[in-house]
Amino acid sequence: MIFNFKKAQKLIKKNLEVLFIFFLTIITITSTTSYNNSKKQIYENYKDVFNNVYFQKTIDHIFNSLTPRYKSINHKISNGETFNKILNMYSIADNEILKIKKELVSDYNLNNLKTDLDIKLTIDESNNRKITFFMFPVSRTEKIQLIRNLETDLFEKKTIITNLNKRIVFKEAKILKSLYKTAIDLKVQPNIIIEFARIYGFQVDFQRDIRKNDNFQIMYEVFEDDNGKIFETGNIIFADLKLSGVNNSLYYFDKQGSKGHYDKNGKSIKKALMKTPINGARLSSAFGMRKHPIDGFNKMHKGTDFAAPTGTPIMASGNGIITKAGWCGGGGNCIKIKHNSSYETIYAHMKSFGRGIKKGLRVKQAQIIGYVGSTGNSTGPHLHYEVVKNGKKINSQLLKLPSGKILQRQERKLFEVEKIKLDVLKSELIIGLN
Repeated sequence: MIFNFKKAQKLIKKNLEVLFIFFLTIITITSTTSYNNSKKQIYENYKDVFNNVYFQKTIDHIFNSLTPRYKSINHKISNGETFNKILNMYSIADNEILKIKKELVSDYNLNNLKTDLDIKLTIDESNNRKITFFMFPVSRTEKIQLIRNLETDLFEKKTIITNLNKRIVFKEAKILKSLYKTAIDLKVQPNIIIEFARIYGFQVDFQRDIRKNDNFQIMYEVFEDDNGKIFETGNIIFADLKLSGVNNSLYYFDKQGSKGHYDKNGKSIKKALMKTPINGARLSSAFGMRKHPIDGFNKMHKGTDFAAPTGTPIMASGNGIITKAGWCGGGGNCIKIKHNSSYETIYAHMKSFGRGIKKGLRVKQAQIIGYVGSTGNSTGPHLHYEVVKNGKKINSQLLKLPSGKILQRQERKLFEVEKIKLDVLKSELIIGLN
């Protein structure tokens, strides 16, 4: 058969598009097959690499080195926390805690941690969580610093003291809503407000005696560094709570054996028992007959109830010895204090007791003994407070007790001099001379 070149040329020309598509398909199939084979080979190669134990160790090492080796912790001490409890919280080993405690016990009683101060520490997380740095606050101005010597594995101890300057602050304002709110708006430190309420707590019921537009003056010490940062507050050296137009001025007398606040006549504001053993509370149920909120029938209420938020501190209303600190049935957690041969006070429905509070402990007036709760037969958080005189429960709000010490002779002369100095200082601060 003779090949007809012209005829073939004519046929190709006629089917050129079909031939182009055919060859393009062949090329595509060949290329795809080659690519897939190559991709499979690359995958197998990578798979061998990733499965290689040395490669995995290398990756682990790289990622571990990206994690910070040292962890810094800043812990604010809360009420009820112990030294061991705080460090256990961060998974510190017992032997490591013991090392730290041995360094601190000679300088500080670790069973009496001060609340609201910061413990700072640094942990080496790559070395059995060893502590490399530890800063313990003895006070707001004194700290103990421990730095671990990595060669000897021992701590190097250093005491750090912050030198502070004393400054006298004077504030005054008209009470529009509440004493606390007004004082906070003036940027008076909360502990100063609490102390202000405490010293007037012997003679003033802050829920019933204060009226709108009554006013107060307060002059107190602050201790600050060279940059003006306040580290702590000192004594209230002068205070005046003007109620219904009547001044109630108090002066601080700093003589050993007679320290405290006195009125303008040199009479101590301290009484045998405080009128109210809790600040910022509302009188919710007075002494006398009432319909019992749980039992539903009328019965004698032989105490005074003060409604307050859970956790509000409760103070001992006078010096005395705790005769009971435990469960009192319907009274829940309660404390009984024997003040003298005549008077006893009872505090019921507590959430918890203060640090170290137990039977037989001698307490001082205004010492925190517990915190408001709703234990026992109670419909909400409050303090049930009773005063017992010669075995009979009496109305604490009608109780009239003699004032404390009255300054005499040489002490009275010294007090009069100090009173004049404080009045002059107050005047200077008011007009901006000091």
